Amino acid sequence: MFDALRGRWVVLAAALLLSGCSTLDYYSHLASGHLQLLQAREPIAKLLQSPAADPGLKQRLALAQQAREFASAELSLPDNHSYRLYADIQRPFVVWNVFATPEFSLAPQLHCFPIAGCVAYRGFYSQGRARGSAALLKQQGLDTYLGGVEAYSTLGWFDDPILNTMLRWSDERLVAVIFHELAHQQLYVTDDTAFNESFASFVEREGLRQWRAQQGLQPSDLQGEQQREQFVALVLASRARLEQLYDSGLSAAQMRSGKQAEFERLRAEYQALREREWGGSGRYDGWINAPLNNAKLLPFGLYDRWVPAFAALFEQAGRDWPRFYRRVAALGKLPEAERHARLGGLSPGS
Repeated sequence: MFDALRGRWVVLAAALLLSGCSTLDYYSHLASGHLQLLQAREPIAKLLQSPAADPGLKQRLALAQQAREFASAELSLPDNHSYRLYADIQRPFVVWNVFATPEFSLAPQLHCFPIAGCVAYRGFYSQGRARGSAALLKQQGLDTYLGGVEAYSTLGWFDDPILNTMLRWSDERLVAVIFHELAHQQLYVTDDTAFNESFASFVEREGLRQWRAQQGLQPSDLQGEQQREQFVALVLASRARLEQLYDSGLSAAQMRSGKQAEFERLRAEYQALREREWGGSGRYDGWINAPLNNAKLLPFGLYDRWVPAFAALFEQAGRDWPRFYRRVAALGKLPEAERHARLGGLSPGS
């Protein structure tokens, strides 16, 4: 499910500049991991001209470059060297992110950086380190979730490459992720992960629709998109009920029991939806049948919360990308409470 939700959490290389909110060992790990990635980069244009390069690799990279040009020419996204480079890092994920919440809360444990602000996860270039961090947090009584990430953005501080981890995806997903990550370079608001990820998710989805139209491609898997929307709605409803439970003032024992009952309800509702409307298709079986906790639900609130609001704002801007970005930037300058109130007013049904 991590892949299905396009889990591309923004792990910021700006963390290399930090001090005071974690150990020196962690920063050394970040610096070493990102330096290795930078050293592995090579220009895609050079690879495309190389007779020795693998033909399959060249085909995927050529597609990525077409999407990269489209992103700047048609979506008005930053025109720089990002995603015009390639790096093979010899592993399936570039980083592993650890999410954590209290046992009776959906508020993430935040990690705050001077440039990036506060984010709802901690990233590691080593799976072993990520697992160790998650284990320590679990010992402290926190709910934890660990997910592998195939791509991230440094918000323009470095020239981000196409990674070998990204080439396992379908053509459409590869194109969509390039749009998503460049959207983070276009606009980033410190301390508001849901705003940033919802904005990038909207740019990704609308950008992909426009890309398909220009390429003369058939519509995407509409059934799959509908199933995803239905599944996300189930999880968001479950989140809302859990928030009510945690605010109820019940005893810890009562909340613990209610929490497990809610997860069983979520599984039952998923099974009913799967059989009733999906013809038994088990697209999200792996995610739903694995252990559930608060931390595992966090991405749903981050990546989808304000997408309908940004879609409405795009229409109000006459579907003009520069005008849309200016309006989003204006929202980003507002105090958080006012910004969220404005977004809520834009959302359908508000």
